[in-house]
Amino acid sequence: MPSLYNQIRVIVRYIAAATVLCAALSITGCSSLERAFGTSTVKAAVKAEHDRKPAPDFTLKDVHGKPVKLSDYRGKVVLLNFWATWCGPCKIEIPWFMDFEQTYKDKNFAVLGISLDEDGWESVKPYIEEKKINYRVMVGTEQVATLYGEVDSLPTTFMIDREGRVAAVHIGLVNKSEYNHDILELLEAPQPNRGGIVVEPVLLRTK
Repeated sequence: MPSLYNQIRVIVRYIAAATVLCAALSITGCSSLERAFGTSTVKAAVKAEHDRKPAPDFTLKDVHGKPVKLSDYRGKVVLLNFWATWCGPCKIEIPWFMDFEQTYKDKNFAVLGISLDEDGWESVKPYIEEKKINYRVMVGTEQVATLYGEVDSLPTTFMIDREGRVAAVHIGLVNKSEYNHDILELLEAPQPNRGGIVVEPVLLRTK
């Protein structure tokens, strides 16, 4: 007969699996996001360039009180993640995003996190310090959430190309490899410079 310890471990695994499944199926904001950005949230493949819509600009303050303006990141690929400290799937993804920030930060890539915690910095600041999050995190507003299709499911993540357009949307917990695929595809895409000349980026793939 299994020990009490092993029985508890099995129960914990079932609870964790159920939580992940529920998060993956939590797509209540799907229709509004599709209307806003023309992006399917069921299978979030990177959209063709002519199907991409501009990501709404915003200015929010980070944990140090410094303003973060999305349009200042034009020319970079941006992973924009809406999350909360109480969100289980968000806690799974954040270490992945920290890895991406560390790996690709010198290749014109950035991760930005927008917390939707109701008590704001009271919960968010200690969490950033505890987890040693290495990318910029802001506390969001209802206005910003509305600009992005009334974000009502967490996590919700937008992949934004160098031209500031939404290339893909992920709702719920997805595989780390899917994010990595999106990042590499967007980083390796040719980009025009101000003179209209197409510049081919040089990017070494990491294992």
